[in-house]
Amino acid sequence: MHFLKKSLLGVFVILLAMSGFNAAETSAAEKTTKITILHTNDSHGRVFEGKYDGMGFSKLATLAKQKQAENPNTLLLDAGDTFHGTPFATLEKGESIVEIMNHLDYDGMAAGNHDFNYGQERLLELADLSEFPVISANVRYKDSNDQLLPTHFIQEVDGVKIGVFGLTTPETTYKTNPKNIEGLAFTDIVEEGKAMVKELQSQNVDLVIALTHLGTDASSTETSIKLAENVDGIDLIVDGHSHTVDNINKNGGETLIVSAGEYTKNLGIVELEFDSSKKLISKEASRVTKEEASDIVKDSETESVINKIKKEQDQIMSEVVGKSNVILNGERNYVRTGETNLGNLITNAMLAESDADVAITNGGGIRASIDTGEITLGEIINVSPFGNYLVTKKMSGKTIKEALEHGVSDYPATKGAFPHVAGMSFSIDPKAEAGQRVKDLMIQGEDVQLDKVYTVATNDFLAAGGDDYGMFVDTELVNEYDALEEIMKSYIKANTPIELGDENRLNIALPFTDVDRNDWGYDHIEDLYGKGIFNGVSETMFGPHQTLTRVQLAALLVRTLELEATQEAPFSDLGKASESMQKEISAAYENGLVFGYEDNTFRPHQAVKRFEMALMIQRAYEKAMDTTIGGTNNLPFEDLDGVSRDALDAIQDVYFLGFMTGHNETTFEPYGDATRQQSAKVMDLFLQSVE
Repeated sequence: MHFLKKSLLGVFVILLAMSGFNAAETSAAEKTTKITILHTNDSHGRVFEGKYDGMGFSKLATLAKQKQAENPNTLLLDAGDTFHGTPFATLEKGESIVEIMNHLDYDGMAAGNHDFNYGQERLLELADLSEFPVISANVRYKDSNDQLLPTHFIQEVDGVKIGVFGLTTPETTYKTNPKNIEGLAFTDIVEEGKAMVKELQSQNVDLVIALTHLGTDASSTETSIKLAENVDGIDLIVDGHSHTVDNINKNGGETLIVSAGEYTKNLGIVELEFDSSKKLISKEASRVTKEEASDIVKDSETESVINKIKKEQDQIMSEVVGKSNVILNGERNYVRTGETNLGNLITNAMLAESDADVAITNGGGIRASIDTGEITLGEIINVSPFGNYLVTKKMSGKTIKEALEHGVSDYPATKGAFPHVAGMSFSIDPKAEAGQRVKDLMIQGEDVQLDKVYTVATNDFLAAGGDDYGMFVDTELVNEYDALEEIMKSYIKANTPIELGDENRLNIALPFTDVDRNDWGYDHIEDLYGKGIFNGVSETMFGPHQTLTRVQLAALLVRTLELEATQEAPFSDLGKASESMQKEISAAYENGLVFGYEDNTFRPHQAVKRFEMALMIQRAYEKAMDTTIGGTNNLPFEDLDGVSRDALDAIQDVYFLGFMTGHNETTFEPYGDATRQQSAKVMDLFLQSVE
């Protein structure tokens, strides 16, 4: 029996050999290697977890350690715009960020455009301090054609040879201060990409990663999508710059493009798998979001590093330099579309320091508001975190007007180049073509003289052509001054307490003859007309005292919230309404802002009662903010008897929010008709609250 088993086994072995089967080869064929790529981008110095920021570096560290524990074959990469953007970063010119990244054991980083904000020499210093390579293959010295930074690095992970090369957006030429990159050229991404793939393949790498700060924004031309579609041999692009969350397959699926958004709101993850011959056989992208990391415990060691740095900085940042009795508005949607008191303060400070004729700064350079009460140096730096300094130049009135035209060319859309000014005033005609919108330009209280030369105070970023202010570049330099935060600090100290408001430096050119700047509500009409939300009853008449109709209010809400209809409203009386009117009513109905009557009519041309306005505004606010208001019951009005419970709740809510007040101190007039002038005020206040 024993002999028989041995004989049968021998036959089985012979048969396997004849079939070419080899047990050792089977084991090798089944063996795969898994490598994890973790990636971040565009953190812009956002070290801490925050309501509007991401999870912060301490939670990021915890997640990275967890992933590394699951798979020791893990790389951590960053796609740039990392060293700059908050006072935590700028107080030490990026060194604080390097210290944290060193602690997290980053394996490599691409240079982003804002990583040049301290100047190219400082970027090289930061690269030397980094315990990981800071790379870019397309940043070259113009005179020698040599690269500024290392172009690539190669790292072997569990027998797999990984080559990583870097690229930086050519938009850096105007998305950092041009002085920071003097003598540098940002060369063609496709040509440099092809050269890098060829170089890495010559060194027999198994995987090619492009670590890029290019982005996928449709407004850019030199994107990671262009790179993927025109350069063969790139397996993975880890990208930044457009602040988007990307997971894109390009070049027939050969190239995967990933990006993790901004401000550490996500930790990007790419899982790679290689067969026994080190051939890439799968790649899968995912991410951990800030919300998913809400219960993650912060890494204590990283917290210690951050807190040590913060403690050293707090003493500097907490210096009180003055006081403000008003909120100084630096919110993005406001400073990039119109005049604010903070923009006025900054330009006032520029004039006071330089004694120039006028001052111009860009809304995109104003990055935070300042609340009432004590003003600290830290708050000032939050407003202007870029380290810009004051410059004065000689310019003609024609150049100044050209600059203003450029700044307001996209109005009412937000634009970083939007101008804040001192020493002058002007109006915008939002209906005019771009380049012909600036009207009534006054300098020092007199009509501008286009051929006269004025002294202009601005920041060094604009002076060198930043934000596409190219008309400033070749103008005559008069002088250079301190950093903007130092100038603001001095001005606030000298003028505390601050009580600055809207000074009508920038106005909307209204075509209406029946409203006057001294009328109450004029500013609200101006705001809504300028943004294309509220038009007149004719080209020259606004009709401030006319009643507002139900369709008009529905249209205002739809335009404000940018709603669109996907289906028609069921009302029977819309047949004679215009197509646009039907769409606006349908959008308002579909989103729960308006309802019809029991007879299935909407009655579009019926006047809106004040209680109806309260109801519609309440619904719109709750939709926009995704919340229930829950206002006060302490209403001072004596004429609300008989008002429905829903309407009473709505009146309480809009009164609580400050959108609507009474007809006088004791009456609300719930059944009174709402006028167009009243509606402009209510809608403008509503718009400001939800922006």
